[in-house]
Parts: sequence; C-alpha cells; structure tokens
Amino acid sequence: MPIGRVNAAKFIGRLLPEPHETDFGGEEAHNLLATVHADWACPPSGHSISWSDCYASADQLPLTRKADLLLEPNGEPSPIPAHLVGEARERAVRAGAHAAWIRREAHRRGLH
Repeated sequence: MPIGRVNAAKFIGRLLPEPHETDFGGEEAHNLLATVHADWACPPSGHSISWSDCYASADQLPLTRKADLLLEPNGEPSPIPAHLVGEARERAVRAGAHAAWIRREAHRRGLH
C-alpha cells in the first residue's frame, strides 16, 4: 500500500519561544518572509516547483531560519531578483530589512 506525503511541519518547531516570536513580528512576519521567498524562487516565466510549494517550504521554518533565506552569509539582505517589480519589489525590500534585523537581534539574544 503506497504511503502518502507526510507533513514534516508537524515535527519542526515553527514558533520561537515567547517573547521572541512576538517581538520578531509573529504571524505577519512569517507570511511576509515566506511570501518573498516564494516570489524570489518562482519567477513569472515559470519554475519546476509551484509558488505555493515554495511558500509552504519556507512557512514551516521558524522566523530565524526564514530570515536566513533572504540574507547573504554576512547577514545583509540578498540582492533582489530583477523579475520582482512594483509591489513585489517593495515587499522584498521590506522583507530583506526585516530579515536582517531578525538575524541581528536573534544573535544578540543568543537564538540560533
């Protein structure tokens, strides 16, 4: 009998301990960072993975790991892909700045 997909999100701690989760932006920040990750990974020309799957793969991560998806190794925001324009580009700029802040603050607080 074939086994269906297993939702790994059940087994991954998505939320940081309080007050960190709330301080870092809570559900609104989860949505912003996962949305921008999916926008970056799935250009309008198409991609082998759907936008919703890219979003879901990022959404299962805690905010500190989600932030890392949008950052360079030095903690600065990654360059925004050229295919993001208008509102999507503005959202990416906001997300990059917020991700960099989360990473700095997480290090200051001793979170990894």
